[in-house]
Amino acid sequence: MPTRANIYPELHVRSPRERAWQLFRKNTLAMAGLWGLGFLCAFTLIGPWLAPYAPYEQFNHALLLPPSWADHGNVDFFLGTDDLGRDMLSRLINGARLTFGNAVLIVAVALLLGSAIGIMGGMSKGLKASILNHLLDTLMSIPSLLLAIIFVAILGPGLFNTLIAITLALIPQYIRATYNAVSEEMQKEYITALRMDGANSWRILRFGIVPNLSDTLVSQTTRALSAAILDITAVGFLGLGAQPPRPEWGAMLSDAVDLVFLAPWTVTLPGLAILFSVLVVNMVGEGLRQAINEVMD
Repeated sequence: MPTRANIYPELHVRSPRERAWQLFRKNTLAMAGLWGLGFLCAFTLIGPWLAPYAPYEQFNHALLLPPSWADHGNVDFFLGTDDLGRDMLSRLINGARLTFGNAVLIVAVALLLGSAIGIMGGMSKGLKASILNHLLDTLMSIPSLLLAIIFVAILGPGLFNTLIAITLALIPQYIRATYNAVSEEMQKEYITALRMDGANSWRILRFGIVPNLSDTLVSQTTRALSAAILDITAVGFLGLGAQPPRPEWGAMLSDAVDLVFLAPWTVTLPGLAILFSVLVVNMVGEGLRQAINEVMD
């Protein structure tokens, strides 16, 4: 028996996540940033297996060797060597874990802690909300890098203390952003309708507040990740973060600053690595923010 033709075809309605991904894919800069971020994540995760040499291995016969495409370069050292004969490519790849990997870690911790405190503060009223608001105003008036330097000065120099300091400096930013977003959502009519329908605080949070925080969290995470990368490298450059010979990008810049005219690649390459990581993070974050805003509108 022949099958009947379906004259009422079902329309596939894309979910908000699918529509956001479709809009994101149409953004050329965002996709380029996503590919760059993917390569950066690959270097962070499997860097020690990709690097041709150990980051601390010294080659006494190849001191300050320029990159391989220069006149006196050597193909064995694609990006050249530093003043101690260490391979620059290997140190940059291994440094991705110390700089970018640690930045992702501390931003994740700041996201969880800051968002939780901000949501609780935004949903509360009275004296607790007022105290939290004034305390955040005070902390937000101090730049995150200055806060990180103050904490490092108290805790002492070192990479671990630097990560703790930058995490403590980023948490107030998440609290403030989440607090403002939740407070604004709590004033909307659909929240009032949920309350009148008998919904408790957990149900309001799950079905009313959290789905509308994506734009705020994406924007704040992008800014926080860029700030974390810059703060880690800045503190390392000042000699308060990762200590030599660890191949953290800021520490590599600090070690090579005296060689800027003699061997400019020792300064340029870590600087380009920092610039590239911040650039791809901002490109992906801006693309996600635009896609989410279009879907929500």
